Amino acid sequence: MTKSNKSSSPNFTGTLRLTRKGVGFIFDDQKQETVTIEPAFIHTALHGDEVEILRHPSFSTEPTGEVTKILTRRKIAFTGTLQVSKDGLELLADDPRFYTTINIAKSSWPKTKTDLINQKALVEIVNWTITDKQPTGEIIEILGLPGQHEVEMASIVLDKGLPIRFADSLEQEARRISDQAKAEIQTEAKHRRDFRSTPTFTIDPADAKDFDDALSIKLLPNNQFEVGIHIADVSHYLNPGSILDQEASKRATSIYLVDRTIPMLPEALSNNICSLMPKVDRLAFSAVFTIDQTGDISDRWFGKTIINSDCRFSYEEVQAILDKKETSVYADNLLYLRDIARGLRQKKKKAGAIAFEDTEVKFKLDQNGKPLAIYLKERLEAHLLIEDFMLLANKEVAEFAYHKNKSADKNNPFVYRIHDYPDIEKITRLKNFLSPLGYDLEIENEAISPIELNRLLVQAEGTTEEAIIQKAAIRSMSKAIYSTSNIGHWGLAFTYYTHFTSPIRRYPDILVHRLLNIYLQGKTPDPKMVASLAREVVHSSDMEQRAAEAERESIRYKQIEFMADKIGQTFEGIISGVAEWGIFVEEITTKTDGLIRLGSLKNDYYDYDEKKFALVGRRTKTTYQLGDRVKIKLTKTNLKERQVDYELVK
Repeated sequence: MTKSNKSSSPNFTGTLRLTRKGVGFIFDDQKQETVTIEPAFIHTALHGDEVEILRHPSFSTEPTGEVTKILTRRKIAFTGTLQVSKDGLELLADDPRFYTTINIAKSSWPKTKTDLINQKALVEIVNWTITDKQPTGEIIEILGLPGQHEVEMASIVLDKGLPIRFADSLEQEARRISDQAKAEIQTEAKHRRDFRSTPTFTIDPADAKDFDDALSIKLLPNNQFEVGIHIADVSHYLNPGSILDQEASKRATSIYLVDRTIPMLPEALSNNICSLMPKVDRLAFSAVFTIDQTGDISDRWFGKTIINSDCRFSYEEVQAILDKKETSVYADNLLYLRDIARGLRQKKKKAGAIAFEDTEVKFKLDQNGKPLAIYLKERLEAHLLIEDFMLLANKEVAEFAYHKNKSADKNNPFVYRIHDYPDIEKITRLKNFLSPLGYDLEIENEAISPIELNRLLVQAEGTTEEAIIQKAAIRSMSKAIYSTSNIGHWGLAFTYYTHFTSPIRRYPDILVHRLLNIYLQGKTPDPKMVASLAREVVHSSDMEQRAAEAERESIRYKQIEFMADKIGQTFEGIISGVAEWGIFVEEITTKTDGLIRLGSLKNDYYDYDEKKFALVGRRTKTTYQLGDRVKIKLTKTNLKERQVDYELVK
C-alpha cells in the first residue's frame, strides 16, 4: 500500500461501508467515485460511521484512502456471545462486519466468568484508541443463551441500536394521559368538526391492535361523495418536549418483527386512547374530500375532528364483501370507496407511479417461537383501497402546506417524504443485469422514467424471474427519506408528498400534524421547533432504516431456523444471482436465499461470464444464469452467520 501524502491528497467526509472481510468503501461526492479503504487503514472505524478520509496518491485505477477521523459513531453498543479470552472475557459480535472482538472490562461482569461464558450479551464500547487491537467494552445486559427465540429477537433489535421496552415512568405517564383523556374528549368535541353520524370504519390486518386511520363516506348530489380520511390525533396527547414526546422522537418508529410489534408509544396510548377503535368517540385529524368515482377532487378540507367508528373490518372481511361473498350493511359504502380508489390508482398509473409488488413473507410460530410454516401474504384489492386513500391524504396535505406557505410569501418549514431520481450507475447496472434475461431498459439523457420502469415490471409479470427483477429494480432505486426540502417523490410520481397517516407508529407524522395545525391557524412555528426539524428528519430516516434492517434480519433468522431440520431435502428454486464463486438461489416456497458453491459443481469446470451473468461449463457448455428454475438440495444452514448452502440436483 502506498504511503499517505497529505499535501497532494485532500480530505473528504462520508459514510463508511464495510464488507465482512473488513474492507471499507466510501463515496467521494466531489469526485463522484468510490474510494476503497483497506483493513490496515480503517483505524477503528466501523460500518455506518461518519468519517473523514485522506485519499492516497493515485498510482492505480482504483482510488484508495484511509480514515483520519471518526466524526460520528453510528452505534457503540453491540450484541454477541461472550467467550473466554487471554484477559478474561471478550464478545464475539453478531454483526458480521464487526472485524474484531470486544474485551470485556472485569468491573462490568454481573456474574462469574463461568456463569457468563457462552451467554449472549449487549456490550457498549467505552474505550478504543488507534493503537488498541481491540476495543474495551462494558456489559449492559445479559440476554440469555443463544438459539432461544426471545434471546435472538432481543439481540436483533438491540444490535440495531433500537429499544425493546419502555421505562416504568413512561408507562405510568401514558396511563395517566389515557385515563384523563376519556373525560376530556367530550369537552374537546365542541371545538371540532363532528363526523360521529357519518358512516365510518377501519380496515386493518386481522391481528392489528392499533388503528391509525379510518374512512368515512357520504353520498352527495351529482354523483359526488364526501370521503373523510381520519387519522388518530396523537399530537393532541403528546405535548412537545414532554417525556413521552422525547421518547417518541428518540424511537421515531414502531418496529415490526416476525412475531411482534415494538410500538413507538406505550400501549396505553397506541392501543387505547389514540387508537380509532369501534363504538367509542375518538379525536382525529382529518383530510376530507369532495370527490367523484373517477378520483377527481372538487373540494378539500383539513382539520381537527371527532369520530366514532361504526365497524372494525379486517382486509379479508372487506375483500369478501367486495367479491360479494359476504354481506354487510356497509357493502354499498365499501363498493363506492373501491371504485373511487380505482380511479385514484388509474390517475397515479398514468402519472408514472411505479407499481412494485414486493412479496411479504409471514410465519406460523409455535408457543416457543419455532417456525412451523412459512407462507406468502396475499395482496388483496382491500389492501390497495386503503393504500390509495392514504396516498391521497399524504399527497394533498403536502401540497396544501407547500402552497399555503408560498402563497403567504413565507418560507415556513414542513416535513416532506422525498424520493430522488435513481443514480445512473445503479440504473446502468440494472440494465446490464436484465439483458441476459431478455429484458431491455431504455435510458435517455442519463435518466430513466418511472413509465419505462413500469413497462419492465409489467413485462416481467407472471414469469419465473418476476421476483428477482422486482428485487433488482428496488435495489437500484434511491431510498425514500424525510426532509424539510421538497424535491417530490419520484417513485410515486408525486410533486408533493409527506407522511400524515400513521402518527401512532411514525414520529414524522406527529411533526406533520403539529405543523399543519399551526398553518391552518395562520400561525408560524416557534424558532425552537424550526431549529429541531433538520435534526428530526435525519434521525427519523436513520431509525426507519434500522427498524427495516431488524425486520429483515428477524425474517432471515426464522427462514434459516425453519430450514435447519430439512438438510438433505430437495426444493425448487430460482437463480437470483451468479458470481465467480457460485450461484445464488431463492427457494420458491419460503423465499429462503442460499448459495450453491462453485466447488459443488463436480461435473465440469465452470467459467464466469460477466456479461451474461452466467456460469458456463468448459466441456459440457452447460449454462446456469439468472432466472433459471433449478432443483436444489439443502446441504447446510448456519444461524450464526445467517448462511444457507444448496447443491444442484440433476
